[in-house]
Amino acid sequence: MMLDDVGEIIYVGKAKNLKNRLKSYFFNLSNRTAKVMAMLDHVADFRYIICASEVDALVTENNLIKKHTPRYNILLKDDKAYPFLRIDMKQAFPRIEVVRRLKNDGAKYFGPYMQSINVRDITDLIHTAFSVRDCTRDLSRPSRPCLNRHLGRCLAPCSGEVSAEDYKVEMHKVIDFLKGNDREVERVLNAKMKKFAEEENFEVALNYRNKLRVLDKIVRKQVSALPKDFNLDVFAFESNGIISAINMLVVRGGKLVGGENFTANAADEDLASYIYQYYANNAPLCDEIVTDGAPDALSLEEAVNKLCAHTVRVVEPKQGVRRQLLELAHSNAYDAMVKYGTQDERKELRTSGAVRQLAQILHLKTLPNRIEGYDISHISGTDKVASMVVFEGGLPKKSHYRKFKIKTVEGNNDFACMREVLTRRLNKLSDSDESFGTIPDLLLIDGGKGQLAYAKEAQFITGREDIEIISLAKREEEVFLGSEPTVPVIIPKDSVALQLLQRVRDESHRFAITFHRNLRSKHLSESVLKNIRGVGDRTANALIKKFGSVEEIRHKSAEELATLDGISVAKAQYILDCLGTAGNTDNPDCADGDGGNE
Repeated sequence: MMLDDVGEIIYVGKAKNLKNRLKSYFFNLSNRTAKVMAMLDHVADFRYIICASEVDALVTENNLIKKHTPRYNILLKDDKAYPFLRIDMKQAFPRIEVVRRLKNDGAKYFGPYMQSINVRDITDLIHTAFSVRDCTRDLSRPSRPCLNRHLGRCLAPCSGEVSAEDYKVEMHKVIDFLKGNDREVERVLNAKMKKFAEEENFEVALNYRNKLRVLDKIVRKQVSALPKDFNLDVFAFESNGIISAINMLVVRGGKLVGGENFTANAADEDLASYIYQYYANNAPLCDEIVTDGAPDALSLEEAVNKLCAHTVRVVEPKQGVRRQLLELAHSNAYDAMVKYGTQDERKELRTSGAVRQLAQILHLKTLPNRIEGYDISHISGTDKVASMVVFEGGLPKKSHYRKFKIKTVEGNNDFACMREVLTRRLNKLSDSDESFGTIPDLLLIDGGKGQLAYAKEAQFITGREDIEIISLAKREEEVFLGSEPTVPVIIPKDSVALQLLQRVRDESHRFAITFHRNLRSKHLSESVLKNIRGVGDRTANALIKKFGSVEEIRHKSAEELATLDGISVAKAQYILDCLGTAGNTDNPDCADGDGGNE
């Protein structure tokens, strides 16, 4: 139990080896999500309890979480209990009850029914298709039947018109339906709809058609690869380091009958703890718990089985339909996580929230409000260029983007190019240019240890080693710190901090490639123009500067080209004629082997 400085329990956790677990929090950078960092800042003391087994540890953890509601644990909100259907076949004339608590009373329970399936729709279907009672009358003595008897919706056990045996035959049909056999319900509803339509009682017939649509909605949720009597609960966990989301899918009778998302602001990522909390409140009716978020499945399985009267397995599938269901649950959890809160809250999380998380994870001295990203682009050492992109507050500031042509590096040497670019940029910190004159909080280099080493040389050359610098290696998304360049930091892949670094890196890459392509296109266009007899450097450069490329020039008229100084209409038409010939330099009237003179 972690306590703050006033003695309040702020986190409860369990482990086979508590020493190793605590070391993972305090010394393992890769485990430091923003929430873990925030929690560790408040930890002032520890308490611990030695338990007889891992199962006892899980139960003790659950009890302590319920008692103290620690702010950094995943908590089951409001002890929520979902609706179940209860049928007690020990009664002479059982009825269908909607309950929220399961008891070990020998009755049959079906559920839980979550958001996607309304439990009232299920009970309406049952009472429409099967003649079972929905009243709470005392059946110890006969009484006059209600309207449902006259509507054919009840066998009227209240009036003594049906024996207990015949009534239970009908109730067994209901149980069969709840276990997944919907053929009989469909047959009954279709027959009644046609009967009332033939009698021109269209309003009642329409009601049966609507019930068939409800049934179709349930039937279409059939998971085809599962047996019809198979029951699964599927749990998946997703987190971005600040917001966590859990999705639960419920499969009953081989059908996906419900699902729900739960979001939390918690440092804890122990899904097993949440699963046990859930079943302590809603006794398990499934045959299997499918999850990949329980590191000790056997302990969870043993603990859950103590809460129910039948055997439940905990499985982590690698393939097949269970794996597909688990991936579906992960997709739902991820969607709930990224859509959590209002649009403004989500934007704040991806921007300023990501900036704060990055500072916490990397232990930066300064909040990296202004991040500058750098990348090199060329083809085999030709037309070498570099990009500088700027993000402020987690958002791109495109007016501060800058481009560089590499001037001093010969051949294919990305490392030396990075050193040149950083040296030129850092020497401009006193420049009147608004972008160059602003001191960055963090420099991000696209690459690994090599690129970072050369970038640090540029800092040393310019005397700006006070600016924090990191690199991001693309293959494993490893972060290398300027202060500790040999040991990579692995930021959780779903954290908003890493996503921010990826956006800066990808934007610098895009900007560098775009500049390189434009420059290469310009050089190619100039080369094509210079191969036209009578067109030299000055004319070619003027045409490219004015119109951008040879392709654009081809679509201009001679009069438009003649607006440039030194180009007459006749010469403009001659240039267009040469550009319009196949291959252009193959035309002997246009080619100039000397590259063109004026």
